[in-house]
Amino acid sequence: MSDDLAANYAKAYGTRVGFGAKPALILIDFCQGYFDPECDLYSGVEDALASALRVRAAARAAGVPVILTNVVYHPLALNGGRFYEKAAPLRYFLEGSAMGAWPAGLVPEADELVVSKQYPSAFFGTSLASTLTAVGVDSVLLTGLTTSGCVRASCVDAMSHGFRTAVVAEACGDRHPGPHEANLFDMNAKYADVVSEDEVVAFLGGLKV
Repeated sequence: MSDDLAANYAKAYGTRVGFGAKPALILIDFCQGYFDPECDLYSGVEDALASALRVRAAARAAGVPVILTNVVYHPLALNGGRFYEKAAPLRYFLEGSAMGAWPAGLVPEADELVVSKQYPSAFFGTSLASTLTAVGVDSVLLTGLTTSGCVRASCVDAMSHGFRTAVVAEACGDRHPGPHEANLFDMNAKYADVVSEDEVVAFLGGLKV
């Protein structure tokens, strides 16, 4: 990011909304395809998963709800719609595909909610917003894949639903640094606070269980 770009955006953007009082952690679409070099989805995002798992451990220690999302389509893609038509790698998310499974190191716990979706946002066409509201959640901490796709879409919808939104930079990943950094910059400017892993772990450590 150039100094000119930062100065330009600072004239209009840069407000921080801060963490909420009752957050939930969302791990967006960590699936095997992103970690298998033989798959079109492969993105070399092992560091993002490792970061997300550390944040998850801190969230669980703090008693913060943890939600995992995945993408699952009917075997004939009957519910794929235009997203499935546009994005060819979504074929890996047909029900039963090994590429749609959780990657090594990530297994949902019994007290963690899994939300299956068909579109980019974790909120679109799912019960996630109403579920979070019902348990008094006022804010979300976003991690996941990919930064320019489902993380960004979920970020915009989280803010639109009224949740204070934080995106954990190291716990998100994309197939190229350019889109990753550009979307973190844009989300931080307009929709969320982009925070570091250290910052969010420290915040979670200060919560009362």
